[in-house]
Amino acid sequence: MSMPSGMELLVILGIIVLLFGAKKIPDLAKGIGQGIKNFKKEMSEDTVETAHTDVAKKVEGSEESATHTKTTTQA
Repeated sequence: MSMPSGMELLVILGIIVLLFGAKKIPDLAKGIGQGIKNFKKEMSEDTVETAHTDVAKKVEGSEESATHTKTTTQA
């Protein structure tokens, strides 16, 4: 399936205007834009939280192995 040509895009745009009305289209676009912005923000926050969790696990793991090494050498 190929990309729609110029005439097909105009027909699709005309149908959208008929369905929603010319005044509603900017509101719909604004809502979609805000949704995408919020989604990207949450994804970046999740990535940061995951990175902090991974660092904390590595630190805990290195502390446990250091403690295990100390107790092994003392025994």
